[in-house]
Amino acid sequence: MLATPLVVFLLLFLGFPTIVDIVYSLSQVTFETLRSPQLSGLGNYGDVLSDSGFWSACWFSLRFGLLTATAECLIGLGLAIFLSPLLTKHSALMAPLMLPLMVAPAMVGLMYRLVLHEFVGPVPYYLYMLFGNSPAFLDAGTAFWTLCVVETLQWTPFALLLFYTAYQAIPDEVRQAAQIDGASNRQLLTRIELPLMAPTIGVAAFIRFIDGFRVFDNVYTLVGSGPGGSTASLSIYIYEAFFKEGAIGKAIAASILVFMASFAGIVIIGWLAGRRRRAAA
Repeated sequence: MLATPLVVFLLLFLGFPTIVDIVYSLSQVTFETLRSPQLSGLGNYGDVLSDSGFWSACWFSLRFGLLTATAECLIGLGLAIFLSPLLTKHSALMAPLMLPLMVAPAMVGLMYRLVLHEFVGPVPYYLYMLFGNSPAFLDAGTAFWTLCVVETLQWTPFALLLFYTAYQAIPDEVRQAAQIDGASNRQLLTRIELPLMAPTIGVAAFIRFIDGFRVFDNVYTLVGSGPGGSTASLSIYIYEAFFKEGAIGKAIAASILVFMASFAGIVIIGWLAGRRRRAAA
């Protein structure tokens, strides 16, 4: 009975839209026929699965999510450990380190679009002045790596905050006991501190992968879908199919496929985590 209000809320605000989306994904529907979709079977799913743009967007999102999550966690972990003594003495220094998180991703994309623009951007200008040449940061060959760097610069502070909190939560008695037993600094880090921080590292990596996988706003404002769709994430692919092509059924079918794949991934991760807990018990 205590859970009834939550269940009703979920059924109304999540269950009903989900049912509508499933119906639309199985129908031929446009903006003019939203109230009277014509059921057409699995044709929309076939269109999505046979579209090379969909698989290209999947590959982009997967690479982007893995690379940015890995980079953010490695850099954030290193900074958390390296800056821990300084931040412990001067906790106010954490505020400027968190400033990138305060900026909307869309604004970050617009800012870097101006800064890196080939003709008016200050970065290419000074590179030309100093070295006589400048890479095209936003062309088809380099845009992906530029996007990864931009995403990493903005969200590394998130990982830094989580890892610093986890690092500070390790009891000093544990470190002192290890040092009394003769553990070196490297052994203290690899055998004591990192294993105790492992749950936080796993959660941070998972959260950042999800955010990277579904990235939309900063990529869309910086380069859009790119030349030939080279920088189209799954979110951008669905957005363009829905609003630019007017292929509502196809766009919703793609979103449902992504949802099913994500749900399956979460179930597998939960099963592996449960299996690990049972083995440890």
